[in-house]
Amino acid sequence: MVEHAHSPHGDQAVEDDLPTVSLGACVADLTNAVAKGMADETEPYGLIPVEFFLLKVCLERDECTATQLTEVLPVDASRISRIVNRLVNMGLLHRRRLASDRRVVMLTLTPEGAEQAGALDRRIQMYDAKLVEGISEQKMRDFADTVVRIVANHTDLRSSQ
Repeated sequence: MVEHAHSPHGDQAVEDDLPTVSLGACVADLTNAVAKGMADETEPYGLIPVEFFLLKVCLERDECTATQLTEVLPVDASRISRIVNRLVNMGLLHRRRLASDRRVVMLTLTPEGAEQAGALDRRIQMYDAKLVEGISEQKMRDFADTVVRIVANHTDLRSSQ
């Protein structure tokens, strides 16, 4: 056993000497770094991050509805509607009503929208790679596993209330 003579706690592990980690502070710092970086990457395209994510979903799905977007993006239906209107006005997104049900509006990227979404996605992947530079693949897997566990705990807590 390794002795920790410098530890005021005697034989307790070195981990006990470390300050308590605040989950909220860690998440806030990470969110700030990622959000500011995303904003810096999307700004030259005249977009905000949530607009990019909407375009990316459309890029991955060929066609989707606003309702489907509300299921995968962290914004409500009225905000999705405003974002869709803005992206249509920018010429990046196209609306098409279904002939079989005129109430359903399908959203697809215009060629310019697909080009911008693809280019921006590549820029953001490069930014993400810079953020995790020097972090091993195993540590990234551990981090992802930790996030999954925290989200599962959150879900369990919410469902037990």
